[in-house]
Amino acid sequence: MNATVVGGGLAGCEAAWALAERGIDVVLHEMRPVVTTPAHQTDRLAEIVCSNTFKSTELTNAHGLLKAELRLLGSLLLEVADGARVPGGTALAVDRGIFSEEVTRRVTSHPRIRVVRDEIVELPSPAVIATGPLTSAALAETISRHLGAESLAFYDAIAPIVAAESLDHGRLYRLSRYGKGSGDDYLNAPLGADAYRAFVEALVTGEQFRAHGFDQVPYFEGCLPIEEMAGRGLDVLRFGPMKPVGLADPRTGHEPHAVVQLRQEDRAAQMWNLVGFQTRLRIPDQRRIFRTIPGLAEAEFLRWGSIHRNTYLNSPAALSTHLSARDDDMMLFAGQLVGVEGYTESLGTGLLAGMNLARMLAGAEPLIPPPETMLGALVRYVHDADPTRFQPMNANFGLLPPLVDRIRDKRLRRQRMAERALAATQAFGRELTVQPV
Repeated sequence: MNATVVGGGLAGCEAAWALAERGIDVVLHEMRPVVTTPAHQTDRLAEIVCSNTFKSTELTNAHGLLKAELRLLGSLLLEVADGARVPGGTALAVDRGIFSEEVTRRVTSHPRIRVVRDEIVELPSPAVIATGPLTSAALAETISRHLGAESLAFYDAIAPIVAAESLDHGRLYRLSRYGKGSGDDYLNAPLGADAYRAFVEALVTGEQFRAHGFDQVPYFEGCLPIEEMAGRGLDVLRFGPMKPVGLADPRTGHEPHAVVQLRQEDRAAQMWNLVGFQTRLRIPDQRRIFRTIPGLAEAEFLRWGSIHRNTYLNSPAALSTHLSARDDDMMLFAGQLVGVEGYTESLGTGLLAGMNLARMLAGAEPLIPPPETMLGALVRYVHDADPTRFQPMNANFGLLPPLVDRIRDKRLRRQRMAERALAATQAFGRELTVQPV
């Protein structure tokens, strides 16, 4: 049996691996380097272009719960991420170079996967379409025409990366929020009230890059540019990415008015990411404004913040319950293209699409995880949301059905929901392995 996967990103690689591990011969099409994108820098599979973190690993965090579910279902990419991990507190942060190199090695060496470098402009079947937020214009047009629903679009922003050797470490302090992880995984730049106020004013008045139609396209609320947040009010950043809570300066014993956190990007700790500082400021203003942050006066920017166009489908209007084309059960869509936001969410839908396509090729019905699971809740959101107001969604506990017994303590409540989700995932995993009739 044969199948096609279009897109060599997180979802596509996970789908291809799931199919191949179930005895399906897979042709994986990746358009890079034949056709490039505004965000990718290499031709490796599963290159991650925004943050280098897959977010939390704690079970009482929605992202951590989703990871635990996907590990139970046999995720390849989370296994690789563990091997490429760098310090990041309770977050699964990775050396992005090591990560993409290992995914490329694993996928290309699988005896049932053949990687072809070309641009697909027509929709194959049976297939998983996982071309992500940077789907080529030609294929996006084909998808919209086939599904009978126009793609939606928003602009996503990525944060700058600076060189460790260019930082003034005497003005920074190492600490994870509340001492989590190893306790000192992050670099922290403290700002007093006056410095913070000046910083916010600089962000608001900085010159921004504006693409055609930029202001008519909504941002994803979970990934707002830093200057957009600053423009919403003086204290918005202090309660967002510059939140000082749990980050008392060990030199003074007091929490500063605001904090800029830097997260390690690579295993050698030579590159550091400005956490939450995704931006559309022009490069001269990035250089001028970000160098006012304590410790960054001489910062060497290894990657400037930038924006790129993200494409996603109006999935509630266009796709089936198992995220296939309505006229073709074996043409499945996965990843950020279907309207999930985030690395783990993306690879999770890819894993599910691969497993379901393998089931259908073997004569069985596709399955959706129970609604008590984070993966199942995400898939249901993507299918059941109001198509007139559909927006991409991260994993969050608000997607899960409430517990029968009301628990007031939030952490305990989430712990119980996580236990319920993992038990349901284990049962779902056993159901997936049932041989088709």
